Amino acid sequence: PKQALVCYFSASGVTRGVAQRLATAVQGDLHEIVPEQLYSDADLDWHDKQSRSSVEMADKSSRPAVKDAAVAGLSDYKTVYIGFPIWWYTAPTIINTFIEANDFGQARVVLFATSGGSTIDKAYADLQAAYPAINWSGAHLLNNATDDQLAALK
Repeated sequence: PKQALVCYFSASGVTRGVAQRLATAVQGDLHEIVPEQLYSDADLDWHDKQSRSSVEMADKSSRPAVKDAAVAGLSDYKTVYIGFPIWWYTAPTIINTFIEANDFGQARVVLFATSGGSTIDKAYADLQAAYPAINWSGAHLLNNATDDQLAALK
């Protein structure tokens, strides 16, 4: 099996930077989770209850469309990392779209996130509860992670 695949969703570029560093540290391949409709600054305005991200996060059944959602050969990887920014204390609903479109097989799945002030704990608990068949293997907030800390996630 292939060793590692780092999948990530990044609305503003912060999570992308961490994902690129993580892929290098764990010698993994990189896959961006790209929304069919990119998020504008207005879409991301969490102060606006009518903004796209606010509406999506208020509706737990929301599944924003993802370009090429199913990753060919995903179950061939030993470890799959899934990264995202924390939205409303949990994972953006686009992460559910991605998870539901893929077969993780026996892969070890590790979550990572970036956040301005939240922990990753609720996101991890929410995803574990929603997808109990996945082989979850921890969750890490990687805002200011060093290269050594990233390499330790192998």
